[in-house]
Amino acid sequence: MLFRRAVLAGLSTLALLPFSAVAQSLPDLGGKTIVVVTENAYPPLQFVDPKSGEQIGWEYDAMNEIAKRLNAKIEYQTTSWDAMIQAVSDSQYEIGMTGITIKDDRKEKVDFSDPYMRSEQFMLVRGDETRFTDGKSFGAFEEGLVGAQPGTSPFYTAVYEILDGNEQNPRIKLFETFGATVQALKTGDVDLVLTDSVAAKGYVDASNGGLKVVGGALGAEDFGFIFPKGSELVAPVNAAIAALKADGTFDALNKKWFLDYKMGE
Repeated sequence: MLFRRAVLAGLSTLALLPFSAVAQSLPDLGGKTIVVVTENAYPPLQFVDPKSGEQIGWEYDAMNEIAKRLNAKIEYQTTSWDAMIQAVSDSQYEIGMTGITIKDDRKEKVDFSDPYMRSEQFMLVRGDETRFTDGKSFGAFEEGLVGAQPGTSPFYTAVYEILDGNEQNPRIKLFETFGATVQALKTGDVDLVLTDSVAAKGYVDASNGGLKVVGGALGAEDFGFIFPKGSELVAPVNAAIAALKADGTFDALNKKWFLDYKMGE
């Protein structure tokens, strides 16, 4: 229950306008096709269903609803996290979505939507872990290894909030995808993975006791969709985000993906 409340506390909320007022002001994109890129490696935001092979998740549902409200169509493509921000900056894609934290340095390359979600980072460990219980004790556990993707918020949190500020610290093992870090955790190749509350919730629920969360939240992050600088899609998407928050659609998606959905079931 405590973790469930932490998940709910991490989800962003806004002062809500009456939905009818917001909906009436939504732009009509005239059936435009929008190319959206994602990594498909960040459950439950976006991933490939292991049973059906379909691309599913919170962000897919949200983006599909945004397109519906704006009278647009979506063409989904995939790329790696390392390539995504630059590819969107270069206008290879019109929108990027993969739980991207809104950061000032990234704003130099891309435009962000308004936040669609606030997430807190937590420490994901194996279910039988007893050698450390929080960031401080992990930092003191000199044999402990943390898995992370380079250039991501979990990487920088590990470096500057848990370890010694050295980005070359050998205690950080780098992986190409978030899913690979979790697999390394499961097999004992690393001892800790930092992730936001929503992904941690999904992996813990799917692990049958194999994974757990320890310690408290390590700061908060706002997620946004990214666009090439100066994109004319930012304002319409922001209007749709406001409408989806106002009418409870995002609340319903939060319940569906963060509380009700059990990965692997």
